[in-house]
Amino acid sequence: MLKRNDEKINGFLFVVVLPLLLFAMSYYGFESSYTRLKTSEKTPDFLFTSVYAYRVIPNYLSVQMTGLMEILINGRFSFFKDFLSKNGTPFYHGLFLMNSVFFILCSVVLNAIFKLKSLEVLLSVNARRIVHLLSIFFIVITQYAPTNCDTIALFCYLTGVFLTLKYLHTQNNIYFYLLTGLVVISTFVRETACINIAFFAAVFLNIEDLKKGNWQTIWKIIPLVIAFLVPYLGLRAMLEQKETTFVEGFYINRNFSSPFNLAGLVFAAVVLYFIYKLCITQENRIVFGKYLFFSIPYLLMVTLVGLFWEVRLFLPLILTGIVIAYHQFKKIVEI
Repeated sequence: MLKRNDEKINGFLFVVVLPLLLFAMSYYGFESSYTRLKTSEKTPDFLFTSVYAYRVIPNYLSVQMTGLMEILINGRFSFFKDFLSKNGTPFYHGLFLMNSVFFILCSVVLNAIFKLKSLEVLLSVNARRIVHLLSIFFIVITQYAPTNCDTIALFCYLTGVFLTLKYLHTQNNIYFYLLTGLVVISTFVRETACINIAFFAAVFLNIEDLKKGNWQTIWKIIPLVIAFLVPYLGLRAMLEQKETTFVEGFYINRNFSSPFNLAGLVFAAVVLYFIYKLCITQENRIVFGKYLFFSIPYLLMVTLVGLFWEVRLFLPLILTGIVIAYHQFKKIVEI
């Protein structure tokens, strides 16, 4: 009993407490020259008048969390008012609190994924924790450009990865239905919901099966595509206004001319290369290769309308690569 309690305490410290401390350091331990959100007194207007307007769930939560922090700072936490005022605004503290909750949930989901049908190398608790800690560090270091949607979107995406793997190993349709519903909901968070489709296709789609006329996987992917497109296009039809655009801007020239953006691209390429080298079985390399192939539309959009220096945009691919490298797949045929 005592040993079991120690394991629970150690797990809580590793999965919740340590990541939360690292996250707090990234928000309050140093100043980022990339963003000025720390000085915003209220939820910025640009969140509702640009491409961010389509991310309705994070925007709604931002407004609510800002109001909550104003109440707490002027009420029960009034004795911390001077301290909190010196280290941010109600909006920034609310952003930290909101992102912290979903960051911890990301850590919990990652822990569940690494326990699920892992390769022999992760059967050791110590080895699994090292890989988990590496994943956490990747999330933390991308927070030099904090937003109100990335951490929520990452939680939704990792949950989708977990549901896909559960469906792979159990063939229980409930996981597929949950995944489809999750894609619908996460599209209201951020457009990266589409990468869940890429991961599902990488795990299940097989060229050999298609050659034999087995189109079952295609029929499985279609509902996921519909689950993404309907809310994606619906939002753009409902929120059509002069100030709201499909994209914030086109940055392809800046991506290949700025030293910072080129550094971000090299960082992503090097990390993904080393993750590929971590794939010790042929099956894992095949799945990782297919995942990158099916993620090409996302990578093209990052190149066109994103900034490579915002390496948070590559984070879903990096974390997925780590998951793939240490997961035990079955019946994966090379394409």
